[in-house]
Amino acid sequence: MTKNESKGIWVFAEQRSGKLDRTPLELLGKAQELKNTTGEEVTAVLLGSGISALADTLAAHGADKVIIAEHENLASYSARPYQKVLSELCEKYKPSTFIFGATALGRDLAPRVMCSLGTGLTADAVDLGFDDEGAFVQTTPAFGGSLLAHIAIPELRPQMVTVRAHVFDVPEADESKKAEIIRESVEIEADPDYKVVELVEKVNTGVSINDADVLVAGGRGIKSQADLDMLREFASLIGGELACSRPLVDEGWLDHSLQIGQSGTTVKPKFIINFGISGSVQYIVGMQKSEKIVTVNTYDRADLFEISHYGAVMDYSKLLPAVIAEIKRRKQ
Repeated sequence: MTKNESKGIWVFAEQRSGKLDRTPLELLGKAQELKNTTGEEVTAVLLGSGISALADTLAAHGADKVIIAEHENLASYSARPYQKVLSELCEKYKPSTFIFGATALGRDLAPRVMCSLGTGLTADAVDLGFDDEGAFVQTTPAFGGSLLAHIAIPELRPQMVTVRAHVFDVPEADESKKAEIIRESVEIEADPDYKVVELVEKVNTGVSINDADVLVAGGRGIKSQADLDMLREFASLIGGELACSRPLVDEGWLDHSLQIGQSGTTVKPKFIINFGISGSVQYIVGMQKSEKIVTVNTYDRADLFEISHYGAVMDYSKLLPAVIAEIKRRKQ
């Protein structure tokens, strides 16, 4: 498809077991901002079985239209059936832009749809907007996070992009807003090479870092497991969760689920305090939307200081024991 025959901003409304992921709600808010420039309607595309009731939530968060495709073979995610249905819908309605969340599902599905449509795709974007000439531009970290690339797809449509979670705000719900509902009758065969045997909820022992209001993050400057335990104790004392930059995961000290950054998790806590993290672009794009940022580092020119609200140029191993002792004293 070319740009002359395409119109409309689509958001893939990812759901699992009848529950919407947070990410499409964030994307609907951003899509409405894009609409202010292009004038194109925002459409949420919802695939599954028994999921029609989710349309009201999508409308309340910014969808002008909701396309619903329901079939028993779409009840659980299966790559090829989902790819076929979305590709056929794109060929029928010809959207100009198609936005997916950069979730595990979105990262698997979006490239498949791109290949079916013969168009272009930008992966793991951290911002969407328009350049001075009005071209739709997707911003994504490149070269291991050392710089930000601005990518445009000049002619082919739809322009496709996956966007990292938590880089945009969820718009306030307007329950009075109604969307045009388009029900698509689809006949789709199950993938003979793929079968969902069982769905098991992951058991979390604590709050995941992308949901935490308070984070205590350690980086390359953390000198030992004992110091890491000190950060963990400090996080517990202030009601927060422990997180990290990539070096601590590479060392095997912490699990990847606790990693902030381009190759980890994008977070947006109310408060984050960073110990021993200089602040690569890869790390910064993963936490720059935090409401309050504090940095402790011995290097006074660390990049992270540039986006921090407060900072201390000193050795955390001398500062933190005193802070922990004072917190314990006040809690007595």
